Amino acid sequence: MRVGVPREIKSNEHRVAMVPAGVDALVRAGHEVLVSQDGGVGSGIADQEYLDAGARVARDNAEVFAWADMIVKVKEPLPEEYGLIRKGQTVFTYFHFAASQELTEGMMKSGATCIAYETIEDRQGRLPLLTPMSEVAGRMAIQEGAKYLEKPMMGRGILLGGVPGVEPAYVVVVGGGVVGQNAAKIAAGLGANVAILDVSLDRLRYLDEIMPENVTTLFSTAYAIREQVRRADLLVGAVLTTGARAPRLVPREYLKEMKHGAVIVDVAIDQGGCVETARPTTHQDPTYVIDGIVHYCVANMPGAVGRTSTYALTNATLPFALKIAKHGALAAARNDPLFAKGINVIDGKITYEPVAEAFGLPYSPLSAILG
Repeated sequence: MRVGVPREIKSNEHRVAMVPAGVDALVRAGHEVLVSQDGGVGSGIADQEYLDAGARVARDNAEVFAWADMIVKVKEPLPEEYGLIRKGQTVFTYFHFAASQELTEGMMKSGATCIAYETIEDRQGRLPLLTPMSEVAGRMAIQEGAKYLEKPMMGRGILLGGVPGVEPAYVVVVGGGVVGQNAAKIAAGLGANVAILDVSLDRLRYLDEIMPENVTTLFSTAYAIREQVRRADLLVGAVLTTGARAPRLVPREYLKEMKHGAVIVDVAIDQGGCVETARPTTHQDPTYVIDGIVHYCVANMPGAVGRTSTYALTNATLPFALKIAKHGALAAARNDPLFAKGINVIDGKITYEPVAEAFGLPYSPLSAILG
């Protein structure tokens, strides 16, 4: 199979979807790889490293898209890339379709087979291709939140861990999954007082066992969220509903009860955000203020630490890229129903029900297409 790796064009996106080791593995398996010129520079990977691993280097993304049977990316295609994607082509990336009707309809129109990293599952019901970036984003949420709590950044002027004789910040994490666990871990390690909320008692029991004493676990209800939001110096939105739009758990009215200069980091913004006032921002212009509350809602947080994120991501995605290259998307889906959950759009049809529900569009079960 011809595998194309374009350069990411999203603002300040420094990740790349394939490292030289991945190129080597694909080439050894009998496939061809074409990488866009300077595609790996943001992750510290030079073109020569790809050439040494057996890839060819294209002059631009248009050449990659025109040549490849399968496109492997990091972030969802942007509007200027829609026209480069063609019928029958496979695109393997983070799509987060439920957050964008424009993207969904654009990919339907393309006729491509769209496989979303974020909806592939393993036997335990986990999301193996989302997990590494959730780990990065959860840890970064605290790193960025701590920065924007500083007064020059419009924050409250609070040191996250405090100092002897001065209390530390109060951090509230809504969602106890991979993002929430990593956020709570880092915040607690810096000395903050942390509350983490989730609707699963089993998950809360697990978190209670592994977290240090300065982390409190709370069952998530609308009442509990409102009470915790009032106390928060830093609020981290870490809610995930697989493949669907994130639920809005923090309405704007809650912001009026927050401390002036408190910070919200809504990691769920990739799926539309769990805070009503959240809207996507970029690394170039990451924050805005509403009702005196600083909002950090960068939709590709891990892109800022491109080298770490690229290697963490490709460790997880490479086995699936090899599977698709060997068998093709449909045959791979027939052989592995958990991988099949990654196919969200194929030949103009939506095959992942939460995406269809998000926009009131027709849903076509993948099983009917696979026969």
